[in-house]
Parts: sequence; structure tokens; C-alpha cells
Amino acid sequence: MSKLPLDAYYDLTQIGEVAVSPSGDRVAFTATEYDQREDEAVASLFVVPTDGSREPHRLTSASGASAPAWGPEGDRLAFVAARDRDAERRVGWRDREEESDGDEAETADDENGASGDDASGEDDEAGDDEGEGAPGDDEPKPQVWLFDLALGGDARQVTERDEGVADFDWSPSGDRLAIESRDPTDEETDYLDQVREEGGPIETTRLQHKLNGVGWTDEVTPYLFVVDLDDPESDPRRLDDAYGGGAFQDVTGMDPHWGDDGRIAFTSCRLDRPDDTTVRDVYAVSPEGGDAERLTGGDRSHGVPTWRPGAGELVTVASDPDDPPAPAEVYLVDGDADGEGDAESVASLTVDLDRTVARGGAPRWVDGAIYVPIADESHTRLVRVETDGSVERVFAAQGRDRALAGFDVSADGSTSVMILSDPIDGSDLYAVNAGDLDDGSDPPAEPESFRRLTAVNESLIDEFAMPEATRVGWESDGWTLDGVVYHDPEIEPTGGDHPLVVAIHGGPMSYDEPVFSFAHAALTSRGYLVFRPNYRGGTSRGREFTAELTGAWGTAEVDDIAAGVASLADRGWVDPDRVFGHGFSYGGIAQGFLVTREPDLFAAAAPEHGIYDLRSAFGTDDTHTWFEAEYGLPWENPEAYDASTAILDAGSIETPLLVMAGGEDWRCPPSQSEQLYVAARKQGVDAELVVYPDEHHNIGDPDRAIHRLEKILDWYETHDSAADGGD
Repeated sequence: MSKLPLDAYYDLTQIGEVAVSPSGDRVAFTATEYDQREDEAVASLFVVPTDGSREPHRLTSASGASAPAWGPEGDRLAFVAARDRDAERRVGWRDREEESDGDEAETADDENGASGDDASGEDDEAGDDEGEGAPGDDEPKPQVWLFDLALGGDARQVTERDEGVADFDWSPSGDRLAIESRDPTDEETDYLDQVREEGGPIETTRLQHKLNGVGWTDEVTPYLFVVDLDDPESDPRRLDDAYGGGAFQDVTGMDPHWGDDGRIAFTSCRLDRPDDTTVRDVYAVSPEGGDAERLTGGDRSHGVPTWRPGAGELVTVASDPDDPPAPAEVYLVDGDADGEGDAESVASLTVDLDRTVARGGAPRWVDGAIYVPIADESHTRLVRVETDGSVERVFAAQGRDRALAGFDVSADGSTSVMILSDPIDGSDLYAVNAGDLDDGSDPPAEPESFRRLTAVNESLIDEFAMPEATRVGWESDGWTLDGVVYHDPEIEPTGGDHPLVVAIHGGPMSYDEPVFSFAHAALTSRGYLVFRPNYRGGTSRGREFTAELTGAWGTAEVDDIAAGVASLADRGWVDPDRVFGHGFSYGGIAQGFLVTREPDLFAAAAPEHGIYDLRSAFGTDDTHTWFEAEYGLPWENPEAYDASTAILDAGSIETPLLVMAGGEDWRCPPSQSEQLYVAARKQGVDAELVVYPDEHHNIGDPDRAIHRLEKILDWYETHDSAADGGD
């Protein structure tokens, strides 16, 4: 068994966003690569034909790229980037043995740059987000750039907003863009300059005073502007009544979508206390200005409004802020509604499905129906939703051994493109005729039109073995649960007492399914089995399953995870004395409960970016609205907060702890990790605290990913009773 070298992380490529051209002949996508010299993650823009006739063509290679969107004629491609130039970059690991002697000086510099003290890792909470408003913030702001693929040449910049552009959409005629951009007053500009350039004090009266990945919030209002592409010298026209607002405005954005009837839909919160709720309503406004009409009723968190082609109705994905375990559903909204939000103007189409729309899932119209990914029995898959509320699961040919990580359909309804994540073959783009999504063959078979478009990690996969994945089941408290076990393809999990890493998903309202993962391969290539349990409180199995953990952290998931480990030990797969904890965000939180309430479960644990004291987290993190919805207010319901606080049981900690945190993580503040670490050290338990000063609740630069995995692997080996030097 050959170990996957951790520096191979520089050779990893991760596909992000996908956009199919209007006629379905091409697909644009972003892919994140890693620049070792600059120690940066760089998202580049590519285009590939959907017939699979050639390899992807790179359009950008520096400064990042996001939100690709085709013009309605399919000859222009717009995207968002913060760029001054687009110089050639060398991505991937540089210090290979085959490097020439002439590169020795360059390689030495690269080695120094790759051994920094920062780290990060993979998790479903992750993202490489840089906070705005930092002192000395003189980097270029994100703007809209435009490729004319018929004429060729580099992209041209079409916006120049001092605060950058957060999002945009094309007009149906392709001559204009609707953009979202912050528009500070003169007084607000002076304040921003004071904070960013002079390091001045933070002054705020906002309840939502900070956000993860954003930093300290301010009073600046985002608006929609209309940009005339035929007159690049004209100033964008601000739509004064098309403005955003709400507690998570800086994260969610306004989701502008320009409909065929000429109106622009967007989301905003205009309730009396917008920072004290996660409600977002859908509004519609004319591109010429005037009053915006509210189309929804002020009681749901609506997102990704999507007009029906050629019609005045739209669909959204929405959830109930007052009912946290309730699934996110697809809603049909009457575009001529008056904002009353009654059942006649805003109606859920998936209310009877009892399955949530998958995280990041956006609806796509095809021939009057809606296709959208859902979370279904620990699996991300497509459904077709009719406007009468009937729902059908489609594309069974996907199978249960690979995950749907992205999806889009061409405007003409001919071609769909999806990102499929396979544990062995990687995450790549696949195209299929949209009409074949409903193929009902039995047994399910890939239709003839199904074709692979990319193989972005081919060299990495060819050189190093990726793990195989096996779904497993077990019983806990009357529930039949499931999870995924990853193992090196050279070993049989049934063949001995293997060391086990229990990798706990975040959320907790999430789920695990077989996916391609560098971290999994790093662990399995060193002899570990990796177990990802789908505990109660997660999603994909309906509201009742999710509600088992609502307002009761540290209960059902503790029982379920411990029972899952015991089931693997009973099968003879794992050595119960060589079980290790692993997990980020709620995966870290769950480890806090496990080491205090099941102290004999882990030989060692590595909780990352977690919360261990709910009372002190309230108001110091960015999720006061979520805590209130689930637990009430801490001064009104202190017993509930205390019952879900692991630190109050810290006297039971015996497990060696590697506690990791981000210094600017406002989702799970680093002070939480400090409390857990000090509690362990106070009792003489072997513990180490690792804080990455400039890291948010996210995945950062590649040296952090490498350093983080080094620390975790060393921690497990140090406390492995069967390893050399183990306890």
C-alpha cells in the first residue's frame, strides 16, 4: 500500500460552478487549482463542448473567476472576477524528482512557501472566502468581465464599482446586465476608508454585527443597477427601490433574475427588524425603475428566484425560519401577486415529498416542469416537479455510489450537464440529453447520450489509488441508520481489525454519501478505514429524522455514532481500541459531546472549528437567529443551552485532543476551542491547540490543507496503541 503524499494536494483540481450555453453545445465551468508559488487557491474559467469532442479550453488562469453566465445568444460569456491582469500561472506541486537542476532555486523557494503555519481542510461547510473591510484592503474588487467568444481575445471589464459586484444577470435581449453592488453614502465611504486604510475603530448599531467570511458588518445598502452593454461609457442606473437587507445579506446576496416579461426578481428582507430574522422575500422591479412589488408573504426564507421562460410566474427554494428541521421546499410564486403570500399566490410544490432541496440546489425549468436536486436517503439526486405538485425521481442511472454535486440545463431544454463525484474516478462534468433524464429503463442504465466531458484529476488518480466506498447500516434507538466506509482498494475491510477514523459531517443538517475526497485518500492510504455516519439530526430522510436533534444537541447523534462504531467492531472490521475522532464544524461539536459522554470511544480526537459552550457562543458567533429558533434565548431558556453544552461535562474528558480553530471564524469562534483545550489541559489530559490566525469557517490556502492533515495524522499515530511510539 503506497501512501498518498500530502504535497499531492497541489495537484488537486476541484470543479465548482457550471453553466450550459443556451443551445446546449458548450458548458462553462470554474475549477479551483492550487498555485504553490503564491500558496493560493485559484478558480479559473473553462469551456468544453458538450458532445465530448475535445478537452476543456482554459479561458482564465489568474485572479479567480466565479458566476459564469452565458448571454442569450450564446456568443458571449460573463463572469465575476477581482483581477488586474491574467498572467500565466503554474499550478500543482513543483518539487518533483524529475525537475531539472536549473529549477533548484525556484524549488527551494517553493518548499519554504509550502511549509507555513496555516492549515485548512475539506468539509461540507468549506469555502475560500476572504473578508471585506479589513485594514489596508487595497486588492481589486470583484467586477463583471465579458468574453466575446465569436470575436475572440481576452475578457473586457464591463463594471467598475468601488465596492465591487456581488452578482448579476443578463437581460433577455442580451443588451444589458442587472448587477448587485453596495452603494455607500459619502459618510459611509469615509467610515469604510477609516476602517480599511487607517485601521480605525469598528462602529456599529447592527444586531448582525459580524458574519463569517465577511468580518464586521456595516450600514452600507446593496442595490440593483442596470448596465448598458452597448454604451460602456454610460453610468449604471440604480434602481432605488431594488435594495437588499437582512441578517445574512452579505452572504446570500439578492439573487437577481431577469425574466422574459421584462421584470427583475430579487430577494430582500424589509421587515421591521431585518437583522433579527432569516426571512427573505421575493420582489420584482422594472429595469426602468419605480416601486418594487413584493411577491411573497414575509414568513419564509426564499432564495434563487427563477422566472418561468415566457411566463409571469417563478419558482424559489424556501424554508421556514421558525421550524428549523422542516425541509427546504420548491415554491411556485405568482409574479402578479400583491405580497399577501397566501396559498393562491405562493404554494409549495414539494410539501408532500418530505425531502429537502439539496444544499446549493437551484431549480431549472424544462418544458414547463422544474428539475432540482434533493437530499434523499443519504443521496443527492434529481427530481422533476410539475406545477400541479406532482414529483418524480429521475435519472436513476446515477446510482447510489456517486453524488450529484452540480447541475444545469440549457435554455432550449436540450442538454443537461451535471457534476458527478465518484470516490474512485473523481468529480467531473457529464452531459446527457435532457430528454433522457426521465429514462425509466429497468434496471437503470446510463443512456446512450450520457458522456463524460472532463477528467480533471486524471494524473492524480492514475498515480495514486483512491479509496473504495461501501454503504453500511446499523440499528440505534429503534432507527435503522446508514453511513459510508472508505478503504484502500488493496485491503478488504472485512479482513481484520483495522484502525478507524470516524469522520462526522457538519451541519448537523447535512448527510454523507460516496464522494471523491483527497482527505479520505490520505487516510485510507495509511491503513485507516474512514467511517462517515449519517446520524439522526441530519437531513435526507424527512422532517422527523432531522427533528430528533433539534434543540437537543449531544443526545441522538452521540448514541448513533457510538452504535455505528460498535457495529463495525462487531463485524470484525475495526479494532475498538484504535478508533479516532475527526470532524469540522458540527463534526467538531459532536466530538465535544462524544469525548465527554462516551469517553472510552476514541483513542484520540481532532475536533475542528466547533462550539462547546452554547451560552458563550450566543452573540459572539454570527448565528444568533439560528440559536433562537432552535433553543430560544439563553436568558429565557438557560437549561436548554446548558443541556447542550459539552464543556459542562469536561470533567469526563480522558481522550487526547487536538483542538483546531480559525482565528477569524465567526461561525464557531476560536474562543470555543480555547475553552475545550484549557478544560482538557487543566485535568492533565494530553491536548494541543492549533489556531490559524487568518482563517474563517472555511477551507483556505493549500499549505493549510497540507499542514492540517499532517497534524491530524501525527496525532492519530502518536496515540495509536499499535503504531511505533504509540501510547
